[in-house]
Amino acid sequence: MIRVHHLNNSRSQRVLWLLEELELPYEIVSYQRDAKTMLAPESLKRIHPLGKSPVIEDGSRLLPETGAIVTYLVSRYGPNLAPESTSDLYWHYVYWLHYAEGSAMSPLLLKLVLNRLGPLGWPARGFVDRQITLHLDYLEAELARSTWFVGEQFTGADIMMSFPLEAAAQRAGLDASRPKLWEFLQRVHARPAYRRALEKGGPYALVK
Repeated sequence: MIRVHHLNNSRSQRVLWLLEELELPYEIVSYQRDAKTMLAPESLKRIHPLGKSPVIEDGSRLLPETGAIVTYLVSRYGPNLAPESTSDLYWHYVYWLHYAEGSAMSPLLLKLVLNRLGPLGWPARGFVDRQITLHLDYLEAELARSTWFVGEQFTGADIMMSFPLEAAAQRAGLDASRPKLWEFLQRVHARPAYRRALEKGGPYALVK
């Protein structure tokens, strides 16, 4: 059985959601953030040296990093959640898998850090806010073309993209003024597998 090392209010919620979409049995090993620092507990370093979540165990295989986990699980257990590898859409799918963490999350993480710095972070806030606006405008235009990020098929890329958009809704002003992105989040939150993952993973503050 797959084991998920799951940190509350983190990227690992996407892994639970994917496993629910795939209807695979799994076990959750739960960890709680420090209430003051919001960092993961030291106990996670016994699983992986960086002490980050998610990490999954599948038999003898130990795999960290959400994008790698999603790629692995979809490839091994859910090919219906990705376009055919011979399709032009496949590379569009790969792009969004990497964009979610490589590009979309960077300015959102910077905004979180700057907010915690208080006045020390003010000089950089304008630049970061402009970057977030640039990305949100880009994503709004992309979803004006199709229901999901890779055309009309729900894929693992949509699971990856959910986290930066939920983060943007919580801390970067994403709301119904960008209707395509807002509708995407509503569709995500209405999926039965997403709701089951929330029930199993516990409270998830990124849901707005």
